[in-house]
Amino acid sequence: METKQERAAPPTNYLNAAPGAFKAMVSLESYLRHCGLEPSLIELVKLRVSQLNDCAYCIDNHSKKLLSSGEPQERVHLLNAWRDANCYSEREKAAFAWAEAVTRLSEMSGDESLYAAVRKHFSEKELIDLTLAIIAINGWNRLNIAFRIPAGFQF
Repeated sequence: METKQERAAPPTNYLNAAPGAFKAMVSLESYLRHCGLEPSLIELVKLRVSQLNDCAYCIDNHSKKLLSSGEPQERVHLLNAWRDANCYSEREKAAFAWAEAVTRLSEMSGDESLYAAVRKHFSEKELIDLTLAIIAINGWNRLNIAFRIPAGFQF
């Protein structure tokens, strides 16, 4: 019996099809690497957003990056249940709550308490940079899902 994946069209390599757009996305990533936020925080946020969006390519990619950089397995594996896990700092938990709200914009509408809570842990510039990281990974997730990029795909 043929599976849904076997019937699906092959992935679209958007890197080859639209190199200028890809270059613009990579420029934002370059900024984020040098913005001053902790690299592990950015990677954890990217993984959490990718979990929310069910992006297999990005979940695979960011899990591997975190583990290869020395992030403890516990922190990678428990991220989906971050509210109940005691291995994350208050700053990280604030970032995860912010990432979820920015990803699911309807949750942000009129919620001043979330903004106040995240501002306790992030300066104005840090919060802007965190938000740009969330915007970037949401963009990558949407590209990868829309163009059927599977986990492990080689561009």
